[in-house]
Amino acid sequence: MTQQKEIDQRVFDLYDEYCHGRMDRREFLSRSAAITIGGVSALWMAQALLPRYAEAQMISFTDSRIRATYVDYPSPGGSSGMMRGYLVQPAGEGPFPSVLVMHENRGLNPHIEDVARRAATQGFLALAPDGLSPVGGYPGNDDDGRTMQRNLNASELDQDMINSARFLKAHALSNGRLGATGFCWGGGMTNRMAVDLGGDLDAGVPFYGAAPAIDDVDQIEAAMLIVYAGTDQRINAMWPDYQAALERNGIEHEMVMYDGTLHGFHNNSTPRYNEAAANLAWNRTIGFFRQHLSG
Repeated sequence: MTQQKEIDQRVFDLYDEYCHGRMDRREFLSRSAAITIGGVSALWMAQALLPRYAEAQMISFTDSRIRATYVDYPSPGGSSGMMRGYLVQPAGEGPFPSVLVMHENRGLNPHIEDVARRAATQGFLALAPDGLSPVGGYPGNDDDGRTMQRNLNASELDQDMINSARFLKAHALSNGRLGATGFCWGGGMTNRMAVDLGGDLDAGVPFYGAAPAIDDVDQIEAAMLIVYAGTDQRINAMWPDYQAALERNGIEHEMVMYDGTLHGFHNNSTPRYNEAAANLAWNRTIGFFRQHLSG
């Protein structure tokens, strides 16, 4: 896979705009192509940033340590009243501590399913809900998925994630202790979920997600491990006020920022991936969940 050091920062910046829905793929590729480095178009850099899910898979669908299936469950107040998610259980009878794994702003793509499988290999009952399931599910490509998610009612989508968490916590294979993690949009949803669930959430690990409304932070009861990318200025600018509110309300928390990393550094399907930081962040996440969800 192409390395970060080979990609011009201007192309990374355009990719960040593209990922957050501020331009479509055509504009991303066109504007990247207009950048020249040593007389050579940077289009190849833009193309290298597009995800390669098959190459990035870490845990096979058929791994003997897990069993995965898709499940449907009620979601009152959500986009359609029903939801669908990818449930992965560890081998064994359980019960298991449970972890909700929430996708970015494009639905349940293969990378997030792989992350759920990774969590299950570590002994957690993992559910990765597909916020697009009420409108047909992840469409097989991120561009259409991003458009579909942007067109959903935001509060109904949030409710679908809250209902997914409650479904998982009450699952027969769950030990009743619940953690949540997510990336980008899913990181922000992890923060909002900590507010909405209060004492029903035991631990939250948002990856580079928007902070919740500061006035609502006092409703958080979960222990929080908050993960940031070092160069993610927009998201990182929210931290001082969030930190002050967490401290003011006596909420157990830890923040880890990985210097020099880009927004999305945990996603190993694109060159934004930083292997050392991603491995360290994931190991810390698993350790944090073991600490707060066991027993």
